[in-house]
Amino acid sequence: MASASRLLLLLPTTTYRTEAFIDAATRMGVELVCASERPSTLQTHAPDSLVTLDFNDPLASAEAIAQLARRRPINAVVAVDDLTTVVAAAISARLGLKTNSLPAVIAARDKHAMRRCLADASVPVPRFRLVDLTDDPRAVAEQMEYPCILKPRMLSASRGVIRANDAREFVAAVRRIATILAGVDAAFPDEARRTLLVEAFVPGREVALEGLLVGGTLHVLALFDKPDPLDGPFFEETIYVTPTRLPEVTQARIAAVTRDACSALGLTEGPIHAELRVNSLGPWILEVAARSIGGLCSQTLRFGTGLTLEELILCHALGRPLESLEREWRPAGVMMIPIPRAGRLRAVRGREEATAVAGIEEVAVTMHPGQEVVPLPEGWQYLGFIFARADTPAAVERALREAHACLHFDIE
Repeated sequence: MASASRLLLLLPTTTYRTEAFIDAATRMGVELVCASERPSTLQTHAPDSLVTLDFNDPLASAEAIAQLARRRPINAVVAVDDLTTVVAAAISARLGLKTNSLPAVIAARDKHAMRRCLADASVPVPRFRLVDLTDDPRAVAEQMEYPCILKPRMLSASRGVIRANDAREFVAAVRRIATILAGVDAAFPDEARRTLLVEAFVPGREVALEGLLVGGTLHVLALFDKPDPLDGPFFEETIYVTPTRLPEVTQARIAAVTRDACSALGLTEGPIHAELRVNSLGPWILEVAARSIGGLCSQTLRFGTGLTLEELILCHALGRPLESLEREWRPAGVMMIPIPRAGRLRAVRGREEATAVAGIEEVAVTMHPGQEVVPLPEGWQYLGFIFARADTPAAVERALREAHACLHFDIE
């Protein structure tokens, strides 16, 4: 076992990723310091292992960890989702650790800043503009080309993303997104609360690229197909399957465009998750996030001699050797179970039948009876996740759809 290292893990209370990262650290013999935005009931018993940070104040968080590191040195910092990427970069810079630059991570966090940066570098992105929520949406709607996509600048998981096909739908979408932003707890910059991004709708197939940046070089870990069409009016992602069924020449173009996007943003280290559309004109960048895939979706990925994605990320952060970045050969996939309607979850039926479907590895229902469920565009969570492996991507997709058809959700 490698000598013990101490790693700071930034874990928002809303993340799905806690267990996967803690399990990875335990297997690797890594000593963890876990930071969250809310105090743990156990924090008084382990003040150097459980820390409360204000994730909305990266510089104050960096100073707090610097003081802790004087007593207990930190060897690496890992963010698990969008909310903590900027904090992780600030802390790492303060401690002199390997990290993306703060400007690069801030640009990746803000969808408008990202679009501007990529467009300036001639990376293919949809046409875009900012809309101020204080302007009359009816007047702005008359200036738009349709269809278009409206989205908040700093929300994730497709929350608040709405397609408008005409001026009436545009006005309704602006008002709906304004309401969503008014209810968000995170301390966004004033401009991100006051404005939203409007961009041209790009037709085509959507894919997701999971990668790891090492010294500025992008290593493609997996390319996921999204077989369900994502044409709106909302953009709830459901099925991811890897490896992709796209031709190799198309895969190479997707990887090249993603490398160009990372370079344009200035991202050089750690995991990235990119979303792209592919059509007859080639790949278009929709998002590049300086973190790994969300939810429990990383369970689809295994590398080398059975390493998990989280183990790869921790190895890279700690400077340990990366023996293999090759994904296992067997096709795998996940279905993020959509919420069909708003209400309170009463019961979930059919889990045994779904789990019995050939190829299904697990049906994980992550919401509990009595919990309020909110669909997109206001919501951002899923009812759960279905995981499958099979001999072909098509068989993985069939298994996921068959298992989902077995499930029934009682929502009142």
